Amino acid sequence: MNPIDQYVQLETRRQFLGTMAKGLGIAALSSLGGAGFASSSPLGGLANGALGSSHFPAKAKRGIYLFMSGAPSQMDMFDYKPAMKKLFDTDLPESIRDGQRLTTMTSGQDRFPIAPTIYDFKQYGKSGAWVSELLPHTAKIVDDIAIIRSMWTEAINHDPAITYIQTGNQIPGRPSLGAWLSYGLGSLNENLPAFVVLNSSWTGRKEAQALFSRLWGSGPLPSEHQGVALRSDGDPVLYLSDPHGVSRNLRRQMLDGVNEINRDLYHEFGDPETHARISQYEMAFRMQTSVPELTDLSDEPDYIFDLYGPDSRKPGTFAYNCLMARRLAEKGVRFSQIFHRGWDQHNVLPKDLPNQCKDIDQACSALITDLKQRGMFDDTLVVWGGEFGRTIYCQGELTETNYGRDHHPRCFTMWMAGAGVKGGTVYGETDDFSYNITRDPVHVNDLNATILERFGVDHKRLNFKHQGLDLKLTGVEEAHVVKGILS
Repeated sequence: MNPIDQYVQLETRRQFLGTMAKGLGIAALSSLGGAGFASSSPLGGLANGALGSSHFPAKAKRGIYLFMSGAPSQMDMFDYKPAMKKLFDTDLPESIRDGQRLTTMTSGQDRFPIAPTIYDFKQYGKSGAWVSELLPHTAKIVDDIAIIRSMWTEAINHDPAITYIQTGNQIPGRPSLGAWLSYGLGSLNENLPAFVVLNSSWTGRKEAQALFSRLWGSGPLPSEHQGVALRSDGDPVLYLSDPHGVSRNLRRQMLDGVNEINRDLYHEFGDPETHARISQYEMAFRMQTSVPELTDLSDEPDYIFDLYGPDSRKPGTFAYNCLMARRLAEKGVRFSQIFHRGWDQHNVLPKDLPNQCKDIDQACSALITDLKQRGMFDDTLVVWGGEFGRTIYCQGELTETNYGRDHHPRCFTMWMAGAGVKGGTVYGETDDFSYNITRDPVHVNDLNATILERFGVDHKRLNFKHQGLDLKLTGVEEAHVVKGILS
């Protein structure tokens, strides 16, 4: 078999159908988008994913991932450690640190002074989950969410850690979680992307880690599966509007001409990426109508804006993006991801962390409430969390009212909700120092395996052959679905 034929065999189901249609190309794909076909799909939408059907019944049709870039401080928000108050400014025992790898920011410190949280905690809900005073709205929904206090990762620096939890590998270049879902399951709405990304403004520490588009990229998967980033200023998507002097009919004629050239190129070279370009051009044309309608919030009633908070009227804020994510889910976007930066509190944590929590607290609670009142909660998966946690010891100078915390990969907290996640669950335990996991560890690969499972996907069987490798989101390491948080 020649190399071109081998490469063609790696095509997705959509591309394979396009090959069979030859000259029909995009017309064949468009015919798959009919209402009758969508209603019969076992995936709850258009059956244009590589899997064709889910591995087992799916609990989630769509997902919303709220990513707190920079690593939220678990012991100031969810992982309450009252015993630390008596140990203020004492050294973290060497037996607890146990030779842990340190960042260059604290490896030269003479001491590792314990910095207890200065925030009050109370128990909420039937579960009695401890929640910080920084999160009064989240405290009201603890019976709807499963709090995982025993997350861990090998990565200790931001970029490798974010890349790891987003793509399953610390080395850039692998497909992101959203791209895998788009590739495997396809779209729920032929007029909108399967995977959308929203970047939020923030009010905490201004020096924040950069977010690269590869974090929502498709890696070696066909490029049509990469996340589409919606902008808060100007056109929601770059070049969405027709150029000045170009009518919609003329734009359609130009696109038809370009597609004809691409189909000729495909017949000549057999490159499946050519079909991806055709698909993307067609999607972009359809988005010219669907996206402006989607991003026009003028039809939202005042009580919805009140639910999400005053920032929900300001484009680009986390609250605005949470409302937008609900609209995306409602319109059939398979997976949306909201990034919120500024959680890297190495110093002046008492100044920055309250601002960060205020940015996200009411909107997170509102999103859960909104999904429930619309009957979407049971088939929409919501995930909240960052790339790792923070240390109980202080970085730099410690006072009774001020402290900072360094990176800590050994344990951190995330939560999940909806789509059959067991609300009111507090899963996993850490030691008195919130430093080491003492029960039910959950690796980042376990988290991703669990997310895929909610969509009816076996993480071991969603793969893509590339450069002699059988790529998977969860890699080659053993990963386990976290059954303890699932009903």
